[in-house]
Amino acid sequence: MSNNDPSTRPKRIFSPFEIFWHWAQTLLIFGLLFTGLEMSGIFTLTGFESAFATHITLAWMLIGLWILAIFWHVTTGEWRNYMPTGQGLMSMLAYYAYGIFSGESKPYAKTAASKHNPLQRLAYFFFKAAIAPALWISGLLLLFYNLWRETLLGELLPLAAPAAVHVGAALALMVFLIVHIYLASTTGNPWYAYLRAMVTGYSNEHSTDSAEK
Repeated sequence: MSNNDPSTRPKRIFSPFEIFWHWAQTLLIFGLLFTGLEMSGIFTLTGFESAFATHITLAWMLIGLWILAIFWHVTTGEWRNYMPTGQGLMSMLAYYAYGIFSGESKPYAKTAASKHNPLQRLAYFFFKAAIAPALWISGLLLLFYNLWRETLLGELLPLAAPAAVHVGAALALMVFLIVHIYLASTTGNPWYAYLRAMVTGYSNEHSTDSAEK
């Protein structure tokens, strides 16, 4: 079919800011995980002090990036793409459970107005509502421990508590990333389709009526 056919022409799904935000966030998160693992003693490359300083710098950079991203999502209305919905959720679960292995058509296609399928929305919402806040709150408590250790909060909250939450949230983030990378690199057609869309902003997926709803 001719590429002049509008129905087969790649469509812009992700804006330039979303592409920048995605890859900048990716680099910062992997840097934080890497330095965090070194600080935990799992390996030694630059030393604890260097890893700690880098970890703090990357954390503040990510906080700044997230503040910018929150402002962008709120002012553009893109935050709606991350609100969970039950419509089509069971279809996506069935597709990932067995449909994808039997050659069934994907029950959802990206559009500029609806970029994530119901299962992705649920996963991203969990990340933004649970994993990310746990990381930042516990991380800031650890960073500013000297400011609150002699207060009532210090009496009620032992240092081990935010430390455990921070490590647990980091492990949850690692699981999230592993699943995210696996699905992004194995469920596209061709396999690199989602990576290409996140680099160029354009997708060859074309929605059906059910996908638009």
